[in-house]
Amino acid sequence: MVSKKSRTEVRVDKHRRIRSRLSGTAQCPRLAVFRSNNHMYAQIIDDTVGNTLVSASTLQKEVKAECEKTNNVDAAAHLGTVIAKKALDKGIKTVVFDRGGFIYQGKVKALADAAREAGLEF
Repeated sequence: MVSKKSRTEVRVDKHRRIRSRLSGTAQCPRLAVFRSNNHMYAQIIDDTVGNTLVSASTLQKEVKAECEKTNNVDAAAHLGTVIAKKALDKGIKTVVFDRGGFIYQGKVKALADAAREAGLEF
């Protein structure tokens, strides 16, 4: 009998395939998104050196205070604006979007759209 892979294994495989095709540079770093059941995390990473340039998550006090819940579309959209503002303060305008193997809908799409509206280009 053929057994199915778990959703987590499928996502990790997708993420590995995505990462083989894209990487961030100093001029155009990578915006990596991770979504757990309770929180969302976003990082802007320079893969040539392996440094995280900017990070934000719904665990941070200032982000958590603005959101009623930390695991819905509204929280993801707020996180997108926060990460975009932090990136623009550091002088980062263009990024490569890494959805982390997650489907581009719902929370991931809300984060990306909010980051675009706040001034990031990807």
